[in-house]
Amino acid sequence: MSTTDRPTRGPARPGPYLIVGILLAIGIVVPLVVPSYATTEPTFIGLPFFYWYQMLWVLIDTALLAICFAIISREDRRRREVLGARPSADGGSRGGGAGDAGSTVGRTER
Repeated sequence: MSTTDRPTRGPARPGPYLIVGILLAIGIVVPLVVPSYATTEPTFIGLPFFYWYQMLWVLIDTALLAICFAIISREDRRRREVLGARPSADGGSRGGGAGDAGSTVGRTER
């Protein structure tokens, strides 16, 4: 296998992606069910329920996206570590590629 054919990540687990998909679906679908919140009562600091409920979902969606980002980042880190822990097929080190620690591409000197 040449260096360009080497995978950059290990196998994916479906669990984290399923959780992220469900969280994103909740954040998209629930605010679309307008009849569930198309009322004026209860009011909050003078705002009808219809408006403050939508603004509340902006905050909820922000939290859901932060959780999704953390889950995907953790899964990506795990996939990279799994691949890095495996010895290369030729028995040697996996160093020497353009993306290795010795590379200066994209780095700045201090």
